[in-house]
Amino acid sequence: MVNSINPRSDGRLPNELRTFQVEWDPMGFSLSSLTVRTGSTAVICSVCIEEGVPRWRAGHGKGWLSAEYRLLPGSTPQRQQREFLKLSGRTQEIQRLIGRSLRSMMDMDLLGERTLLVDCDVIQADAGTRTAAITGSWIALKRACNLLVDKGCLTQDPLKGQVAAVSVGLIEGCPLLDLNYNEDSRVDVDLNVVMSTAGRILEVQGTSEKAPFNRKQLNEMLDMAEEGIGRLHDGQLEALID
Repeated sequence: MVNSINPRSDGRLPNELRTFQVEWDPMGFSLSSLTVRTGSTAVICSVCIEEGVPRWRAGHGKGWLSAEYRLLPGSTPQRQQREFLKLSGRTQEIQRLIGRSLRSMMDMDLLGERTLLVDCDVIQADAGTRTAAITGSWIALKRACNLLVDKGCLTQDPLKGQVAAVSVGLIEGCPLLDLNYNEDSRVDVDLNVVMSTAGRILEVQGTSEKAPFNRKQLNEMLDMAEEGIGRLHDGQLEALID
């Protein structure tokens, strides 16, 4: 159960999302780009397209989508070192998550032998960067696909549904939605949930940071995530109208 009297560092209710905002076209040369803000976390999501696919994919008439994720140097209180040839395990894990999440809703046959490249660059990190990147990337990808259809490059939109993600944590037994850094740094349990429309789960990443959790608590966190992602899906569609 949500404990409505449990205080949060920013005054939100336990099941309340951070403020969700989208600003379009920070990168004018990409096919589509936006800055997504969830509270104080901000991520630039951009989409480019290239003819051709990776060598192992060639000759099958199917497209591909790849994703890259980076924390930019000034995105955290202590400057992040740029990652060049050797990516950290965290960076690799997050960009694979973003790619898997977006590909799950793509019909690669409709894309043809083309590659969509999604870049997620964190300009300010206050926790939830991977979930913000997934939610924002879907919006940028949807606009990119719409543009490709309008230009006649594609005959049909290859996106089959929406994708959004959110974090949920347990602090002293209370589930909290969409954690900021203050909360994320002291959670007992940390959960990242990726869902498509109709509440279909694409991925769940859950870790006990301090104390084990039970099935009932997991169900409570998933219910809270589903509710929050439903609101994020609404925000995605509203952003596409702007």
